[in-house]
Amino acid sequence: MPEEGGPRIKSGVTDQIDEDWAWARASARDRAADGLFVVGVLTTGIYCRPSCAARHPRRENVRFFPSGAQAAATGLRACLRCKPDEVSREASALQLVYRMLEAAEEPPSLAELAEAAGYSPHHFHRLFKRATGVTPAEYARARRAKSMARSLDEEGRVTDAIYEAGYSGPGRFYADAKARLGMTPTAWRDGGRGETIRWATAETSLGTMLLAATERGICRLSFDEGEAELRARFPHATIEPGGAAMADLVARTAAAVNAPERPHDLPLDVRGTAFQQAVWRELSRIPPGQSLSYAALAARAGKPGAARAAGTACGSNQIAVLIPCHRARRGDGTPGGFAYGLERKAALLDREGWSPEQ
Repeated sequence: MPEEGGPRIKSGVTDQIDEDWAWARASARDRAADGLFVVGVLTTGIYCRPSCAARHPRRENVRFFPSGAQAAATGLRACLRCKPDEVSREASALQLVYRMLEAAEEPPSLAELAEAAGYSPHHFHRLFKRATGVTPAEYARARRAKSMARSLDEEGRVTDAIYEAGYSGPGRFYADAKARLGMTPTAWRDGGRGETIRWATAETSLGTMLLAATERGICRLSFDEGEAELRARFPHATIEPGGAAMADLVARTAAAVNAPERPHDLPLDVRGTAFQQAVWRELSRIPPGQSLSYAALAARAGKPGAARAAGTACGSNQIAVLIPCHRARRGDGTPGGFAYGLERKAALLDREGWSPEQ
């Protein structure tokens, strides 16, 4: 999902992209950043789109330019693989829609967004989700949630923050929060009271996997656990065997565990504090085969210096592998912890092609 506000410009400079922001977007191969800047690679003499599928260069060999023309002026040439100078119609349409969503007080309808982009609603919905990983409605809700968090910091009072964030009233905010969070925070604190959680196990290359899901998505993925552990975690929920109804979800999840380097579109039902969710989001943006220190994760999540809290957020991840906390490490390069054992963490990183020198 593109970060709020678009490309960050360094203070006092009108034509220079914030390099930390740009490197994060290029490392994530963020298609939504295509057209916002290009990535110059000094060792190869080429410049690429942020989403280029070529192997990532070393950070010290990279320079960022607001446009291909500026990169070419330094002697670099356009990548023949990603053709950065040919900003696609899709990229242009998405940038227009992002600006609409950023500026709107009330989220535009899918039909309105599709019309502005020049596509049918069905095609635009698929295009937007492919580019951002979420639907337009989910994107708009996430923006409101972020605005709500800022408003709470600034306003102090929940009711004032609700209106400042653009909600028509408290009722709309709480309805939106339930749709966004799935199981309410109160239900999670109260052992899943009022929820029905279905579960199943399956064999994977990492061992026996326990999968638990609400009607909205996967709420727990673990190893070396069974029904007893699930009931202990959610003592007040209705716990039921998944049966044949979960067969497809179990098969898809096992495939994701066996091939962690491949993207997945599995439905998830997880929540946490604003900081935990920010850390989980940044974990999901780390490309397979790479890793980040807890300190870097904390900085990307908006809390520089909170490395220990970032490590705790990784440990609070209920759906390991699907949210890839195995890609987090200590600042000295050592693996750090992993809820299901360092052997499994090493196996996941090895499958993704990670090496300690990265």
